[in-house]
Amino acid sequence: MTAATTDGAGAVLPLGELHGSLADPLMEVMNFLNEITLRYPDAISFGPGRPYEGLFEVDRIGEYLQAWTRYLAEDLGQGPDQVRTTLFQYGRTNGQIHGLIARTLHNDEGIDADPASIVVTVGCQEGMLITLRALFAGPDDVLLVTDPNYVGIMGAARVLGVETAPVTEDEGGVDLDALRRVIHSLRAAGKRPRALYTVPDFSNPSGTCMPVERRHELLALADAEDLLILEDNPYGFFTRTDAVRPTLKALDTRRRVVHLGSFAKTCFPGARVGYVIADQTVVAPDGRHTLLADELSKIKSMVTVNTPTLSQALIGGMLVTHDCRLREANAPAIAFYRDNLDVLLESLEAHFPAALRERTGIHWNAPEGGFFLTLTLPFPADDALLELSAREHGVLWAPMRYFHTDDSGDNRLRLSCSYLSPEQIREGVSRLAVLVEKGLAQ
Repeated sequence: MTAATTDGAGAVLPLGELHGSLADPLMEVMNFLNEITLRYPDAISFGPGRPYEGLFEVDRIGEYLQAWTRYLAEDLGQGPDQVRTTLFQYGRTNGQIHGLIARTLHNDEGIDADPASIVVTVGCQEGMLITLRALFAGPDDVLLVTDPNYVGIMGAARVLGVETAPVTEDEGGVDLDALRRVIHSLRAAGKRPRALYTVPDFSNPSGTCMPVERRHELLALADAEDLLILEDNPYGFFTRTDAVRPTLKALDTRRRVVHLGSFAKTCFPGARVGYVIADQTVVAPDGRHTLLADELSKIKSMVTVNTPTLSQALIGGMLVTHDCRLREANAPAIAFYRDNLDVLLESLEAHFPAALRERTGIHWNAPEGGFFLTLTLPFPADDALLELSAREHGVLWAPMRYFHTDDSGDNRLRLSCSYLSPEQIREGVSRLAVLVEKGLAQ
């Protein structure tokens, strides 16, 4: 059969002749969750990890743009023609706000990054894509991922044809003994474990947080095993206490960590601005040295050309307005998400008392921050149950099987508390409890 045949409707393309990732069920996850949300718009949804829209102020968008243009003129000394060019033209491939991002990282995270090592991306997802494309050069290179894992990194790996290997996770994040076993097993099979992807702070989907001691141990292991770490950090600000753990990048003295960041949760998601700190040295055959950021720039130039200048202007204006201190600027959001997580935990406790949990095996974790927790049921939490939950009970959630590489998540679901008000959380858990009660009665 040819790659494209024709019938009365026009060209017909056999799926088997398109890229293999398109037939992977994983690629349907995002679309399925969006589709079921659209079909049941009145349902209370614990599904998306979106920021709460009540925290956004439309009128401030204009203020941020004005702050950015003032910064260009007054701080950078640009004349009117230069300001116009900066706002309207394509701009530098690796971004225009890299200097402000470097200042913000220093203030908020204690990360001292050379602005030249920062690539401003179209969301964190592009950062993942171009980083994987640069680092994974051959068929023996393997990406290690925590299990459960974020769908976005798995999807990017499938699109690029990058092999992945799961590493089990415990309540403190990636299990280091399991990581060693996987590394040695892959090498025995002739493979090269190239990098580990991890979300140390309140991971999606499980909500786990890595203790500081384990962070040091992971960095030492990475150095000993010649492994890179891809650190994703979208939720680090949103703690249930005032305790702040250092990022892996802040502890990284050997440049083992490629840090993936995003302004989706700390500024606003619609801007679609993220960044990569890629400060590793790359040595060419002729002995020339560059930064990994410079190599990522080559790939980015062929993917998105550059990150939209207006999006960067909005984020840049926010950074300037808040003196490059987003942790302080996010104090209201931190308090809101902290309260929401407390409300979710209290509601679960109220509707699933200890006696019921002991009898049925229902249980959940209590994350120290972030947007997510996982609930375990004594029956499958699959697509059929989700459909029933939405149609008859008006409540949505995400099956954990989407985030696992095996069937260990079949009886678990993910609940996100970020997109809802406290009242919606209480009502949503009440509806969920009725669903579970009916499931237990069958």
